[in-house]
Amino acid sequence: MGGFFGAVCDHDAVENVFFGTDYHSHLGTRRGGMAAYDENVGLQREIHNIQNSPFRTKFEKIFEEMTGNSAIGCISDSDPQPLLVRSSQGTYAICVIGMINNADELIEKYLSDSGGHFTTMTGGRINGTELVAAMIGRKSTMVEGIKFAQSAIDGSASLLILKDNGKIVAARDLLGRTPVIVGKGDDGCCVSFESFAFQKLGYETVHELGPGEIVEIDAKGYTTLAEPGKEMRICSFLWTYYGYSSSNYEGVNVEAMRYRDGGILAENDKKNCDLSDIDYVGGFPDSGTPHAIGYANACGIPFARPYIKYTPTWARSFTPAKQVDRNRVAKMKQIPIKELIEDKKLLFVDDSIVRGTQLKETVEFLHEHGAKEVHMRSACPPIMYCCKYLNFSRANSEMDLIARRVIMELEGEEGFKHIEEYSDGSTERGKSLRRAMCEKFHFDSLEFQTLEGIIKSIGLPECKLCTYCWTGKE
Repeated sequence: MGGFFGAVCDHDAVENVFFGTDYHSHLGTRRGGMAAYDENVGLQREIHNIQNSPFRTKFEKIFEEMTGNSAIGCISDSDPQPLLVRSSQGTYAICVIGMINNADELIEKYLSDSGGHFTTMTGGRINGTELVAAMIGRKSTMVEGIKFAQSAIDGSASLLILKDNGKIVAARDLLGRTPVIVGKGDDGCCVSFESFAFQKLGYETVHELGPGEIVEIDAKGYTTLAEPGKEMRICSFLWTYYGYSSSNYEGVNVEAMRYRDGGILAENDKKNCDLSDIDYVGGFPDSGTPHAIGYANACGIPFARPYIKYTPTWARSFTPAKQVDRNRVAKMKQIPIKELIEDKKLLFVDDSIVRGTQLKETVEFLHEHGAKEVHMRSACPPIMYCCKYLNFSRANSEMDLIARRVIMELEGEEGFKHIEEYSDGSTERGKSLRRAMCEKFHFDSLEFQTLEGIIKSIGLPECKLCTYCWTGKE
């Protein structure tokens, strides 16, 4: 995924952008970057690898190295950015959030007819941010270039551009799959992916960009350069997992949505199964916890934390590049509380079940410490399709998804013609999927949130939500 933050102030903006960008660290684990504009120095840029050390540590000396009344920062789970670009539209810094599925096609088209070139990364891959900048440069104005690039991209692209006059141009992707929010304070304006990122910095929300909207920001406020479109497909998974608990998207708070989601899941369970002998409801930390709180509140079973994640030195289990290393880190973080596990019947709620790579070890860990039963609930429907808009998971193919693999084991490729049935727990195929996963992971029971339940918990019309990873429908 990734996130960004920018600010234009009456004073030096680097400190605000440092903290604002750091507040996006939950959205990416590969690289962080900052760029600033000073009228005496010009544009400056710094990029660091954050795979083994957090953004805050890698950029702690940035105040000595960078200055300017306007700046942008980016947490990237893909390419190094921001990039500095010199074009017919001036010199600027740019960062992009999203996913480009047709990069090779675009590169071939815009290399062959212009005679230009791109710098390449390891393996010959092109930096997607550079590709977006090259496409913007093909039009006479920046706004026309942004619209051209976004319309040509199969996927999505929200972006920030720091211009060489100190102003920031922000653009939300055409279907608004990710949020872009403008904040205003006494001494300037900011723009952010996460709404909470600027609250501690003295800004208040003044505008949430609509799909495809483009704005220009200075210290006094914002100006709309391109009006928003009417069609929106904001990512539902932002509320389920990726978004930070204190954030709001389209007026809907993440934490509150997760409580509602867990409550709806519990109401469904009360109709379909006996929960009377469950001792505790727990959440797979951290993002599963609020879903579990909502579940426990709705069903009246005590909420507990039978194990705790040790995070002071093992903050993110998905940071290592190799899955075997991520599994080991995840195991090292799990600290059991024996009094809440031994001889207890436990029901856990997780935000989702994607690949299932750590799930079996976690359940075995609970049984090793004396759990009598372990029941599992997923706060979203079975994930059947790899995201092709935001790249929210590490899955390289759809067969990396545990639901797909189980269907293949049950019915072969024929089963993929009946994915809708497998997602529905009331059908025979749906029941067989759940039984097979219970056997594979040693659950005593398993259920998933319904599509209707997750849409209801978000509270926006279904037509405004992207549910592609569950339904395959664009």
